[in-house]
Amino acid sequence: MLSNNFLALVITFAAALIWLRLNDFAAHRGWISSHLSRKIIHMGTGPIFVLCWLLFHDTPSARYLAALVPLAITAQFALVGLGIMKDEAAVQAMSRSGDRREILRGPLFYGIVFVLLTIIYWKDSPIGMVGLMLMCGGDGLADVFGRNWGKTKLPWASGKSWIGSLGMLLGGWTFAAFILWVYVSAGVFTGPFSIYWVALSIIAIVGTLVESLPIKDVDNITVTLAAVILGHILL
Repeated sequence: MLSNNFLALVITFAAALIWLRLNDFAAHRGWISSHLSRKIIHMGTGPIFVLCWLLFHDTPSARYLAALVPLAITAQFALVGLGIMKDEAAVQAMSRSGDRREILRGPLFYGIVFVLLTIIYWKDSPIGMVGLMLMCGGDGLADVFGRNWGKTKLPWASGKSWIGSLGMLLGGWTFAAFILWVYVSAGVFTGPFSIYWVALSIIAIVGTLVESLPIKDVDNITVTLAAVILGHILL
């Protein structure tokens, strides 16, 4: 941990911003597609942010200072999506079709969920970070797997595939397990890590089922909410 939470805030903000801008730059240059850039941002920003929580001292203001990072980035998303701020690189990186208004759906919900769960759960409980990692790794990898190899569609959701759901399950479980392992190893949560395996597996399976539902643009909310509800029961 750092001796100063404001320094931790600066480092956290810098890490998140560098990650976002690297992907904005790559998408704007055409080095990666906007679809892939969107998901790389989706999958990487969350773990970087949650790992940076370890830099903060556990003072009453720590969670609110940390939450300023997703809050500021989300505010920028809103301004770009509304057309108030011009940022073509961000539009290319975070929209599917190049329409800035798409940012007002998935990416905006993503940021809002991060702000809320940071403030509500912080390092007091693994519930929040497990929900966030299920959203980041699971929902992100589901799209990558489904878009590239998802030929066989789900019977109840023609826009989603079996391989996409497998990506959701593997990505969600792996990301959540990795972050929880780090926090157990750091002594933030009680161990051993193996006591969390069953709970993580159940949460990942239910999250996969929720993500497979034929609804659009609200996975960041529904998947995370399902994980949080189950987290209160199992964790």
